[in-house]
Amino acid sequence: MNFTIYNTDNAPEKSKPLLNAAKESFGFVPNLLGEFAEAPAVLEGYLKLNEIVGKTSFTAQEQQLAILTVSIENECHYCSAIHSTILKNQLNVDEQIVNAVRNGEPVQHEKYSALVNYVRSVVRKRGFVDDSEIKSFTDAGYTKQNVLEVNLITALKTISNYTNHIADTPLDEAFEAEKVEFATV
Repeated sequence: MNFTIYNTDNAPEKSKPLLNAAKESFGFVPNLLGEFAEAPAVLEGYLKLNEIVGKTSFTAQEQQLAILTVSIENECHYCSAIHSTILKNQLNVDEQIVNAVRNGEPVQHEKYSALVNYVRSVVRKRGFVDDSEIKSFTDAGYTKQNVLEVNLITALKTISNYTNHIADTPLDEAFEAEKVEFATV
């Protein structure tokens, strides 16, 4: 099924102010948000949840690494490209770290490795992680609060990753340099 990618002119009325704010923030309306505009409550919920993720105790780099990890595990081409771009171009995270996450390889940074491994396990096991995995995560300097914040990040990305799967969201030109290809299911 084709989904409309709305813009600030043709979006449903309840979505227009949200898309206008996104356009002001990003300089354009990302295709994903244009698709979310079909369901104003989903657009609003996603944007609000994203804002709340920004309030977690993770650093901006850790937030984006966790977000990228969820997106890679969920094989989301759209979100993987966006968050790779943010990590490399805005947050200056070492390209080797970002590429390791993208390729499902070990991360050569002790604390980031613990984060990525834990997030991978949460997504792969749908939250059924065992105590030893939580202990490895907390032994690396993370907290029980972070354990729960990973669930918040996973919820955020599940909304966008699944939407991208359903709608086959085309990648915005701004993120083409970080395009990721996954085998089709």
